[in-house]
Amino acid sequence: MQVRRNARLAELTTLAVGGPAERLVEVTDAGELVAAVREADTAGRPLLLLGGGSNLIAPDEGWPGDVVAIRSRGVQRDGSQLLVQAGEPWDDLVAYTVEQQLAGVEALSGIPGSTGATPVQNVGAYGQEVAQVITAVRAYDRADGVERVLTPAECGFAYRDSRLKREPGRFVVLEVSFQLAPGELSRPVGYAELARRLGVELGTPAPLADVRAAVLELRRGKGMVWDPADPDSRSAGSFFTNPIVPVAQSVEGCPSWPAGDGHVKLSAAWLVQHAGFGRGTRQGRVGTSSRHSLALTTSDGATAAELLAFADTVVAAVAERFGVTLEREPTTPSPDPVLLTRR
Repeated sequence: MQVRRNARLAELTTLAVGGPAERLVEVTDAGELVAAVREADTAGRPLLLLGGGSNLIAPDEGWPGDVVAIRSRGVQRDGSQLLVQAGEPWDDLVAYTVEQQLAGVEALSGIPGSTGATPVQNVGAYGQEVAQVITAVRAYDRADGVERVLTPAECGFAYRDSRLKREPGRFVVLEVSFQLAPGELSRPVGYAELARRLGVELGTPAPLADVRAAVLELRRGKGMVWDPADPDSRSAGSFFTNPIVPVAQSVEGCPSWPAGDGHVKLSAAWLVQHAGFGRGTRQGRVGTSSRHSLALTTSDGATAAELLAFADTVVAAVAERFGVTLEREPTTPSPDPVLLTRR
């Protein structure tokens, strides 16, 4: 393990905000990760886990404890099953699956961050989500001080949600297992915009490499492929989740999709734009991306406080105009120690 003092979180996150970490601990395998977490818990130091830093609004005051940067790498293949270390960069894994002609995550190309973060958020895009292909998550349970293998049912996956997210601080993801489908063709394309770009009917497959290329092209057009030279990618991707509301609360003109049990999913991007925050709306050093109203971006010198204040302004405007409450996707960790009771 490598330990550094006072490393700035702004340099480790795609939003580029956040103060210094008292201790930055870099780990390179699952054993080191568990050891680092146990050390922090035993000493009573606040703990923040950091993967790719693409879904984190780091506090301006920094972190008064341990930030554990997960740098574990490795993909083990057994037929169409993959066992992946938590620190493996997600898009590297997607590229590997396409090269190896394994279908199931090709529409999740271009998403920044680490593989271990994907089950927490149940990452999804363009008609796919990781819950469709995850078979197990090996995690360290800080409450009980033991490692566990969680089944998909135990993970409690939901739209952009999971038990891992609903019990913040308890589970530390070590490895993720995936079951993919062998073949040259993708899973049926389940997103209209992607189907149009590919020139296929919705619900039909397409060559894996074509799907990956099309998704990357779509995401780049929205500034949602991480590129240090692209100021529009200085974001956390989609800042708000698409709200799920009862059918009776549908918003006239807003694109929507069936969400089951008498509910629909509304387009958060449409709501933000029609509440007065179109592409390129700026408030000082923060604002919406010039290419996508759902991505909030920062300029040099921006603070987490400025970003959150702008986000709150957007949420209030959407609620006032449409009666819909938006929820943030990126996390805003508290420096208070997580209190865990060992049983």
